[in-house]
Amino acid sequence: MPPLTSRRAPSRLDESLETVRGIGPHVQAKLQKLGLNTVEDALYHLPHRYEDRRQLQPIARLRPGRQEVFYGEVLAAGETHTSRKRRRLYEVIVGDRSAQISLKWFRYRKDWLQKRFPVGQKAVFIGEVKSYGALREVHHPDAELLSADSTMEQLFKSDPLNFGRILPVYPLTEGLSQKQFRKIWYQLVEQNAPPLPSILPREILSRHNLVPLATAIQASHWPPNNASLTELEQGRDHWRQSLVFDEFFFLELGLALKRQGVQLEQGISFNVEHRYTIPLNKMLPFRLTDAQRRVLGDIKQDMMQPHPMNRLLQGDVGSGKTLVALMASLIAIENGYQVALVAPTEILAEQHFLTFELWMEKLGLKTALLQGSMTAKARKEALLSIAAGEIHLIIGTHAVLQEGVKFHRLGLGIIDEQHRFGVRQRGTLKHKGQNPDILVMTATPIPRTLSLTLYGDLSVSVIDQMPPGRKAIETKLFRENRRLDAYSLIKDELKKGRQAYVVYPLVEDSEKSDLQAATAAAKQLAAEVFPRNTVGLLHGRMKSVEKEQIMSAFRDGQIDILVATTVIEVGVDVPNASVMLIEHADRFGLAQLHQLRGRVGRGAEQSYCLLIPSQQYSEDAGKRLQVMVSTNDGFRIAEADLEIRGPGEFLGTRQAGLPDFRVANLLRDVRLLEVARQEAFNYARQTDYLTDNKSREVREELLARWGGRLELAAIG
Repeated sequence: MPPLTSRRAPSRLDESLETVRGIGPHVQAKLQKLGLNTVEDALYHLPHRYEDRRQLQPIARLRPGRQEVFYGEVLAAGETHTSRKRRRLYEVIVGDRSAQISLKWFRYRKDWLQKRFPVGQKAVFIGEVKSYGALREVHHPDAELLSADSTMEQLFKSDPLNFGRILPVYPLTEGLSQKQFRKIWYQLVEQNAPPLPSILPREILSRHNLVPLATAIQASHWPPNNASLTELEQGRDHWRQSLVFDEFFFLELGLALKRQGVQLEQGISFNVEHRYTIPLNKMLPFRLTDAQRRVLGDIKQDMMQPHPMNRLLQGDVGSGKTLVALMASLIAIENGYQVALVAPTEILAEQHFLTFELWMEKLGLKTALLQGSMTAKARKEALLSIAAGEIHLIIGTHAVLQEGVKFHRLGLGIIDEQHRFGVRQRGTLKHKGQNPDILVMTATPIPRTLSLTLYGDLSVSVIDQMPPGRKAIETKLFRENRRLDAYSLIKDELKKGRQAYVVYPLVEDSEKSDLQAATAAAKQLAAEVFPRNTVGLLHGRMKSVEKEQIMSAFRDGQIDILVATTVIEVGVDVPNASVMLIEHADRFGLAQLHQLRGRVGRGAEQSYCLLIPSQQYSEDAGKRLQVMVSTNDGFRIAEADLEIRGPGEFLGTRQAGLPDFRVANLLRDVRLLEVARQEAFNYARQTDYLTDNKSREVREELLARWGGRLELAAIG
């Protein structure tokens, strides 16, 4: 593939904000706190809401719950107390010809307010109107004072930047006022937005009725007076949507080129002779599901191609992704290559190792576990065996990605629980061999919105079918006062010969937390609640050998109830466990609750997940618990999680490779994302895109925006 060449030449956009009039060292230091360093940063620092100051509302027509702008004269002012006389406040009564309203300050300097608001003072007030029965009031309003003889008309004429128009309201930091900020930003936008060229191809702008970049930037900061305030507030106005499209287009163009680059690179063309997969199939005590076979077919087709596989495998908890990954590994191994599987945690790496080693041994193949907690001697021996090609399958944590790990002949890299890794880790694994195939797996269903941005360069397969005989897990919510009902349900299951998990979020008591500790709970449950049953304890601070002993005892039925921390979130498979009680369920995220619930329901019997929240919990926690009770569908859960937490929180840690969106909102703008993606992928398919002079500006812009993070430099 020809290299992407020529980066955008330095321009006024790259200049420091200290070159802008009105921004001295003091203001610049405050802007840096907002992450604003260059003129370009400033142009994209858009208002987060707007105020309608085209005309002032009479006090009688002020609406509770709205940010309003109104004129009034001070009728009375003074210090008073709240109704229970516990707290002092300063109150100013203002009125116009239509009505009166109360203004209140709870944090104030009395002498300053007395001087500012004497009886008879006229002013324009701005603030959120609150309603308490028939009474309306505004707390801590902003105010523009008027001289005794000035009129509203004069004010509008003398200060056209702050009155008679729709005003931008910006995200600020302490020490900057909206009025001061607007004055600087108005001048900055007026000087620097008009020369901005529209880099988006003209035919795309026209096809989607988008406005040029310069117009979009200017109007987003200072909307024309005929703009719809509702559309502006919702981010659905013409100008903001044009900026969103522009942002999405260049992201998706980068992903399109990355996928193209993968397809044009020389990879390994594997032969599929079923030397190990057919014997494994015969050993399995069950048949593969249709979905597993379909996905395996996708992977085989990819592995037979002369370019590297880059595939995302999504499958709900318990859908059988691990077995598909093992089958793919055996295809690489029968061709004389090694396989590396990277998991995010040691417990998950250990679980994978134990599962894989069992089958690999029967096939006469060698597996090694590589993780940070190994002794220096064990690590050295493992590294020598890997480099010599004596190990067929290497399983581990991030330790696999470290510099000292050298493979003899890496043919396939598998990343499990992809949402905990970034794009760069994928790239690191890829560079451990000569363009090995990459299979990325996740049991965390990823909403389509995010998969289009995070994994837009990957082909996607979904295992959308559970093994036969599985029943949907019944999830019940029990408040603390119904705890005995939850215990009763567990006892009923134990009488049937089943087993149970009880999950706690902490290992031991902490001074900072009132959560019941797993260690104390295990003793209490064994002594008081389930004295006739065997209770075991599993937590993250145990040594690997201890963990495995406990898990083996639980798997073998020697332990009836396993009290555990979230170490059992992934990788543990005990079909006889039919009930899970999750304590302080409100403290867990939706994805984690869904993963935990997936530890039961792995047999043919009806299984239950019982949620006991803390005495008090947040509104968001309540929404999460209701979602869990209402559905078992991982994708619906993921969509709800995304809506409740937003994209940044949903992803947890910052994803290396996913750009920060300056304008776009993944929840609000999903329709535009799909349109921009289609346009970007079509544009990248043009055979002359990388060489044609017409596309030069687009290429330069792409490299300037995302080059390094999207690994486009590697394509060049």
